[in-house]
Amino acid sequence: MELKITTLEGKDAGSVQLSDAIFGLEPRTDIIQRCVNWQLAKRQAGTHKTKGRAEIARTGKKMYKQKGTGGARHGSARVPQFRGGGRAFGPVVRSHAFDLPKKVRALALKHALSAKAKDGGLVVIESAELKDAKTKALIGHFGGLGLTSALIVDGASINDGFALAARNIPNIDVLPIQGINVYDILRRQKLVLTKAAVDALEARFK
Repeated sequence: MELKITTLEGKDAGSVQLSDAIFGLEPRTDIIQRCVNWQLAKRQAGTHKTKGRAEIARTGKKMYKQKGTGGARHGSARVPQFRGGGRAFGPVVRSHAFDLPKKVRALALKHALSAKAKDGGLVVIESAELKDAKTKALIGHFGGLGLTSALIVDGASINDGFALAARNIPNIDVLPIQGINVYDILRRQKLVLTKAAVDALEARFK
């Protein structure tokens, strides 16, 4: 598929031929969902913790004698049924991550890129560079391109001026090509790729 290339100022800069093997697939939501779930589970902190009965600072001595009181039989006061006792089967510090095959992750990225291309959410710009790191100027450029919610992906490195100007704009994310991922692509309305990012993607999936 062929897509027009524009500059940050909105001027025409030619066109680029995108690979159908990357940008022309019929999106499969099941594969994309698997990858998003994998990403979110992997970044979950898992630091929630409650104390079990073995961790409660309270005596383990039997509360009162077994028989003759007319009450229920009790031993330790650290058990869950008493106020201040340990919690039964509470959460513990753990990792929520699970494995997802590398081929499935790569396929999910292709389907996410194809989904953006299919719904008209893909924009290709010549380069993401600013001489002066001015947020106001960059907001003006984005307004001309109609970008209010976008993920901008550059080549191997991001221009310092562009990164500084973009970091304070809401709903705008900037990533190098190494950081491109399915979740960030889907959470923004537009995906903006530089010419260097397109070349890197095609080299990666060749």
